[in-house]
Amino acid sequence: MTKSTPSYIKLYEEEKLKERTEKAYEMLKECTVCPHNCRVDRIDGKKGFCKTGEKIRIASFFPHRGEEFPIRGFNGSGTIFISHCNMRCVYCQNYDISQHGEGDEYSPEEIAGIMLYLQQEGCHNINWVTPSHVVPQLLKALLIAVQKGLKIPVVYNTSSYDSIETLKLLEGVVDIYLPDIKYLNENHSRKYSKVKNYPEIVKKALKEMFRQVGNLKTDERGIAYRGVLIRHLVLPENLSTSREVIDFVSSICPDAYVNIMSQYRPFYKAYMFKELNQPIDIREYYSLINHAKNRGLNVVID
Repeated sequence: MTKSTPSYIKLYEEEKLKERTEKAYEMLKECTVCPHNCRVDRIDGKKGFCKTGEKIRIASFFPHRGEEFPIRGFNGSGTIFISHCNMRCVYCQNYDISQHGEGDEYSPEEIAGIMLYLQQEGCHNINWVTPSHVVPQLLKALLIAVQKGLKIPVVYNTSSYDSIETLKLLEGVVDIYLPDIKYLNENHSRKYSKVKNYPEIVKKALKEMFRQVGNLKTDERGIAYRGVLIRHLVLPENLSTSREVIDFVSSICPDAYVNIMSQYRPFYKAYMFKELNQPIDIREYYSLINHAKNRGLNVVID
């Protein structure tokens, strides 16, 4: 196997991928897949915070050429936009997908077919977008796809409200983690994302991701094959606690790769909050870029 061979190939050959899938499905019966711990029987079609039963709703899938270069490469990232979310961010730019549930329902067998199609299209990886609430179903789809020849890395593209127990099931499955750290302020996460304990959960999740795959690693073309690439969206009025986020990332990986994003616009319900209904201060944004570089972080530009 080469360095770019996905870890899940070995897991499959050792017959451990099936075990992980079965363990994950047990979590669906009294759902503890994400930190909400709704404890509803999703196998039976019950729905909790994420509004998702057993079947996954998918909004779209295609070779995405708008991600960071290490992710999109030359041929695009095989992106699967999963509908619904385990957060309720009032400023979400994809609210039609994450909050309104745009899309159609797919079985694991059909999702396996989507992944194989994206591989056939030449994508460098399979990019699961907003997967935190549907990990069991994605593992089942992956198991089917591997049996049929899937052999490109999996990207776990998350808002980072992830259960440690669920993340541990992904060890040896996911090669590239793409976590978004929104803020490290409990009041902000409750007010603007409607979730509890986000700072505590995101810190533990990020540490677990680095434990599993380490810092971002790229091949001779600059395309990622393993590791963590962190995203952080700058919000107005320092609501994103950006300096604290940068300092935290630096404390766990001094040369981590981060994309500090400036594309905030007041989407969805942001207009209802005076502090969010405005653009960011671009001078503060560049100050944050300099702060990250001074801390030794590798700043990734889209």
